[in-house]
Amino acid sequence: MPTRTVGPVNQDWDTVVLKKRAPKASDLRDSKAVAAALRSGATVQVVKKFDVAKNHTGAGPLKDPRKLDSETEPGSLDRVSSEVRQAIQKDRLAKGLTQIQLAKAISERPQVVQEYESGKAVPSQQILAKMEKLLDVKLRGKLR
Repeated sequence: MPTRTVGPVNQDWDTVVLKKRAPKASDLRDSKAVAAALRSGATVQVVKKFDVAKNHTGAGPLKDPRKLDSETEPGSLDRVSSEVRQAIQKDRLAKGLTQIQLAKAISERPQVVQEYESGKAVPSQQILAKMEKLLDVKLRGKLR
């Protein structure tokens, strides 16, 4: 059983105000909310958005993506010159090394050495420096 306190019982007669939360903007844009507002006769503001269905901002004339790529990027990358690849091959054979042995000595894959000797590789200064040290030949800058 509930216990009663001793003494007179006081009642609190202060007013209590209950406030309804303001609707969010996303709730106001909902199609159901718009339809309900129209049915009740409330004012509904309509804003027409421009350039919504287009894939550009209209800042200027569009350029063809292929032309844009050709303007900003080089057409082809430089490859190993014939003098460098011949020097690598000649000095490797003079030292009695195979492509695999040379690759292991410079800590690279055998495919890298093969690409340098065939002229298909894009020259890397680090790899050329390793080969210069091992083969005792100048591969960067003016040759001989």
